[in-house]
Amino acid sequence: MDKILLEKLKTLTVLYAEDEEGIRKKISDSLRYYVKDVLEAQNGEIALKLYTEQKPDIIFTDIMMPKMDGIELVKTIREQDSQTPIIMITAHTDKEYLLGVVDLHLEQYIVKPINLKDLKSSLQKCLDIIAKNHSVLKELPDGYSYDFNNKRLTYKDDVIKLSKKEISFFELLIQNRHRVVTYVQLQNYIWQDEFMSDDALKSLVRNMRQKFPKDYIKNLSGIGYKLNDKIS
Repeated sequence: MDKILLEKLKTLTVLYAEDEEGIRKKISDSLRYYVKDVLEAQNGEIALKLYTEQKPDIIFTDIMMPKMDGIELVKTIREQDSQTPIIMITAHTDKEYLLGVVDLHLEQYIVKPINLKDLKSSLQKCLDIIAKNHSVLKELPDGYSYDFNNKRLTYKDDVIKLSKKEISFFELLIQNRHRVVTYVQLQNYIWQDEFMSDDALKSLVRNMRQKFPKDYIKNLSGIGYKLNDKIS
């Protein structure tokens, strides 16, 4: 792994979920050599809490864990996040079992025992995906653009101010640009432990719509919201 890649990895945080403490500590120590920080979770529930609070850049998760297994963890995360790279770790070699996780948009799965070569290969793949999904500037329809690094929305040369919740809302729409963002996703991603009232959501959407042309943000009644890619 070359110097430039190592420097990029040193800016990232990894969430690692594994119930076997010996394995978790060993792999976490290896990961810390490459990345900025490693969040350790001994079960799926703790992993989901850490994901919600810390928003890690990469997720490694075992399949078989107490309280919430890896498959349920990934399903829950994918309901609101289609882009964070996820690596599944499993002791299972049964192909039919592994087919059950294909539709969860995993970057890779690793069969235990994990070796350093597999770990480095996975980190490299995740880094490539992050670079692809999180370009500094996202060009949007009708002359708008969004800078993920600086959390800045612009229309031509004008900067449009966004509140913290508006930033979260808009980034969620961009990250799920080709599908609907559900009310459940909005609750989990933006309000988290707070209660998302109908009035609060309507107020947020109303304020956002005032910053764009008509129908830029579409509502699918009873389901959620999405960006209208047909705006020109």
